[in-house]
Amino acid sequence: MTNPRPKRRHAILRLIASGSIRTQEELSSALESEGIHVSQTTLSRDLRDLGVVKAAEGYHLLDRAVPAIRGERALARVVAEFVVESRTAQNLVVLRTPPGGANAVAQCLDVADWSDVIGTIAGDDTIFVATPDASTARQVRERLERL
Repeated sequence: MTNPRPKRRHAILRLIASGSIRTQEELSSALESEGIHVSQTTLSRDLRDLGVVKAAEGYHLLDRAVPAIRGERALARVVAEFVVESRTAQNLVVLRTPPGGANAVAQCLDVADWSDVIGTIAGDDTIFVATPDASTARQVRERLERL
């Protein structure tokens, strides 16, 4: 049996690149119409692994091979568009977004590859940004607010 992942992921990239996919449900339906059956969990994993982010106008590909300056620009754009609140809690920066916005911000922050960010965890509307200590968390929060 052949591995269905490459075909499915190629189809996802093609559909996202068309610019017409606004929701995961639309993507799932488009894949289904091409005879590609996929669970929501697998589709979410594929989107994450492929570097797809969701913005207000729909899904977009995030180029992981771009210089850091472009990563900063992408991060600045999604922070301005989505982040509505930021707070620190010990070594964490907690960012709040409207529902559905957290993944785009976390993805861009991960790609920006800030040396003082250990990692991110994104839910639907909340992101935890882990830093080494409380002082660094305050610095990261200030840096995000300046974007």
